[in-house]
Amino acid sequence: MAAESTTSTTTPVVGAGLPLKDRVAIVTGASRGIGRAIALHLASLGAKLVINYSSNPAPAHLLASQINNSSTIPHAISIKADISDPAQVKSLFDSAESAFNSPVHILVNSAGVLDSKYPTLADTTLDDFDNTFNVNTRGAFLCCKESANRIKRGGGGRIICLTTSLVAALRPCYAAYVGSKAAVESMVKILAKELKGTGITANCVAPGPIASDMFFAGKTEEMIQRAVDENPLGRLGQTDDVVPLVGFLASDAGQWVNGQIIRVNGGYV
Repeated sequence: MAAESTTSTTTPVVGAGLPLKDRVAIVTGASRGIGRAIALHLASLGAKLVINYSSNPAPAHLLASQINNSSTIPHAISIKADISDPAQVKSLFDSAESAFNSPVHILVNSAGVLDSKYPTLADTTLDDFDNTFNVNTRGAFLCCKESANRIKRGGGGRIICLTTSLVAALRPCYAAYVGSKAAVESMVKILAKELKGTGITANCVAPGPIASDMFFAGKTEEMIQRAVDENPLGRLGQTDDVVPLVGFLASDAGQWVNGQIIRVNGGYV
């Protein structure tokens, strides 16, 4: 459901013969939740990681240290950037290229916000609407725009945006959130066509309800249980249900998957 999930404790082992060896990956919103799990997984596949965070540096620095401690050569840095600010998005890519002396190969845009008051459309404030679209839609647009101009051409270039299965489920009280993510899905499908000839693929991964701080925020026990009951597999999703797909799309094995919205939700929709 959200681009956030439970914290993974797995420490990657970086070495030779890995599918993403020496490829540079930026993961936005990577200091916690599903973004953190994705960063760890890509590092375990050999990628060099740029761990983006927007406010609290401690979890991002800790994650970078965890990844770097598994290798004799530093493979991760943490960079603060507000993805709704074009100058900061540009700086994020500049920092990645400078740190690893390489173009960026992979963008995973996992940063996102959700209004934990769960208002109806009629009760959604303009400030909350604007904040949701600034991060979820404007942020994804800016990251995709920078990626389209700077990700390595000729093979291995990947743009992956985290959206939500709620775009298909259309549950009440998520109008702004779903609208913001639906716009991203449309943009990414068009972007995939516009990148014809570059070798860069662009896709969306759209999780269902994931056990996370973002998911649990503001929800009653009844709301949580309803999400469990609506899933044929009878549980909430975990980060481990999502990150292997992101790793697949980021690798050469996923090169024939392009312009797709892949819903990972256990049958929720």
